[in-house]
Amino acid sequence: MAKKRSPRGQWSKGDLNLLKRLFSVTATSKIAKKVGRKTDAVKKKASRMGLKKSKAYLKRIGRA
Repeated sequence: MAKKRSPRGQWSKGDLNLLKRLFSVTATSKIAKKVGRKTDAVKKKASRMGLKKSKAYLKRIGRA
Protein backbone atom coordinates (compact mmCIF):
# COMPACT_ATOMS: atom_id res chain seq x y z
CA MET A 1 0.00 0.00 0.00
CA ALA A 2 1.33 3.45 -0.89
CA LYS A 3 2.55 5.77 1.83
CA LYS A 4 1.28 9.28 2.41
CA ARG A 5 3.47 12.03 1.03
CA SER A 6 5.51 14.28 3.27
CA PRO A 7 4.35 17.87 3.61
CA ARG A 8 5.25 20.17 0.72
CA GLY A 9 6.68 17.30 -1.30
CA GLN A 10 9.67 16.78 0.97
CA TRP A 11 11.40 13.43 0.64
CA SER A 12 12.14 11.49 3.81
CA LYS A 13 15.58 9.98 4.34
CA GLY A 14 14.03 6.54 4.07
CA ASP A 15 12.42 7.37 0.72
CA LEU A 16 15.70 8.80 -0.58
CA ASN A 17 17.60 5.69 0.50
CA LEU A 18 14.98 3.50 -1.16
CA LEU A 19 15.25 5.53 -4.36
CA LYS A 20 19.06 5.27 -4.38
CA ARG A 21 18.94 1.53 -3.78
CA LEU A 22 16.20 0.61 -6.25
CA PHE A 23 16.25 3.15 -9.09
CA SER A 24 18.90 1.48 -11.24
CA VAL A 25 17.21 -1.95 -11.23
CA THR A 26 13.48 -1.35 -10.65
CA ALA A 27 10.67 0.07 -12.75
CA THR A 28 10.07 3.70 -11.86
CA SER A 29 6.33 3.09 -11.54
CA LYS A 30 6.94 0.45 -8.84
CA ILE A 31 9.17 2.81 -6.88
CA ALA A 32 6.54 5.55 -7.20
CA LYS A 33 3.91 3.27 -5.67
CA LYS A 34 6.22 2.33 -2.79
CA VAL A 35 6.94 5.96 -1.88
CA GLY A 36 3.42 7.24 -2.60
CA ARG A 37 4.38 9.70 -5.34
CA LYS A 38 3.70 10.19 -9.01
CA THR A 39 6.04 8.54 -11.50
CA ASP A 40 7.14 11.91 -12.87
CA ALA A 41 8.12 13.10 -9.38
CA VAL A 42 10.29 10.02 -8.92
CA LYS A 43 11.91 10.55 -12.34
CA LYS A 44 12.68 14.19 -11.54
CA LYS A 45 14.13 13.40 -8.13
CA ALA A 46 16.27 10.59 -9.52
CA SER A 47 17.55 12.88 -12.27
CA ARG A 48 18.43 15.60 -9.76
CA MET A 49 20.30 13.00 -7.70
CA GLY A 50 22.18 11.81 -10.80
CA LEU A 51 20.65 8.32 -10.70
CA LYS A 52 20.35 6.27 -13.88
CA LYS A 53 18.97 2.90 -14.87
CA SER A 54 21.63 0.18 -15.12
CA LYS A 55 22.63 -1.22 -18.49
CA ALA A 56 21.52 -4.68 -17.34
CA TYR A 57 18.06 -3.36 -16.41
CA LEU A 58 17.69 -1.53 -19.72
CA LYS A 59 18.74 -4.65 -21.60
CA ARG A 60 16.26 -6.77 -19.62
CA ILE A 61 13.37 -4.52 -20.63
CA GLY A 62 14.57 -4.32 -24.25
CA ARG A 63 15.78 -0.73 -24.28
CA ALA A 64 19.53 -1.24 -24.66
